[in-house]
Amino acid sequence: MRGLADLVVWDVPLTTRFRGLTRRDGVLVRGDAGWGEFSPFWDYDDDAAVRWWRAAREASDEGWPTPVRTHVPVNVTVPAVDPEHAHRIVTASGGCRTAKVKVAEPGQPAGADEARLEAVRDALGPDGAIRVDANAAWDVDAAAAALAALDRAAGGLEYAEQPVPGVDDLAALRRRTHVPLAADEAVRRGDDPLAVVRRHAADVLVLKVQPLGGVRACLRLAEEAGLPVVVSSALESSVGLAAGLALAAALPELPYACGLATAALLADDLVADPLLPRGGVIEARRPEPDPALLDAARATPALVARWDARLTAVRARA
Repeated sequence: MRGLADLVVWDVPLTTRFRGLTRRDGVLVRGDAGWGEFSPFWDYDDDAAVRWWRAAREASDEGWPTPVRTHVPVNVTVPAVDPEHAHRIVTASGGCRTAKVKVAEPGQPAGADEARLEAVRDALGPDGAIRVDANAAWDVDAAAAALAALDRAAGGLEYAEQPVPGVDDLAALRRRTHVPLAADEAVRRGDDPLAVVRRHAADVLVLKVQPLGGVRACLRLAEEAGLPVVVSSALESSVGLAAGLALAAALPELPYACGLATAALLADDLVADPLLPRGGVIEARRPEPDPALLDAARATPALVARWDARLTAVRARA
């Protein structure tokens, strides 16, 4: 069993509140193949976090499959911010021509999502692609109404990511909207990821390497599903993002821009050359942690102890 001498617990602030978080933390693990990242969100229980650990061990101990492309097209991620901030994020995105816009943020006023989408459309121009992500916030009726309004505000949506929870609701909503649907939580949180496919509940699958157990596990799932896939991040550091890029680089087909430009949401990263887009793409490479940055991001003793306890529980289940 790997010892704590091979692990580094890190903690960095975010540039903008995202997924209810203002900071991101996790563990880097070093093995014969390089560095891997273990950073399940704290709302994942120990059993679910086992898959995240498998992904970290794959990265550190095995490495990844041979790529078929050297660069991966990516979308800019726009949190649930005001229109002016959304516009700035898109224009500063490193040439991204696709934007994923967070919607359905609790506590925001009516019309906030539409105003954000209008600002994003203005920043992208008429030829850019816009997708929205509601993180399963709506029921079927609310989603059908919201997607109609958001589609108008965006001047056309590429797809809507997980607007409702569960496979049954996705299948019902798909019969009531012309906006294509992408399944995220229904894949990475479900006991049976392929239920989405059997129920014809989505047009696209969102694959995240850590929650699904590694690059090879995602490649198998994509092959079995037979649907177009989008590779997305779990808000990792650039060390963890490299696994997502490895998956996107190894897929036989990559019809959509991937959600892997999220290093921009970290106020500090762990590498000197973060995985950021240039010309709307990110090179599929594997940056090494920078010792000075890693030292600056080291977690407090209390957080280290919390991760130590979590790792002990997760590794006992792995």
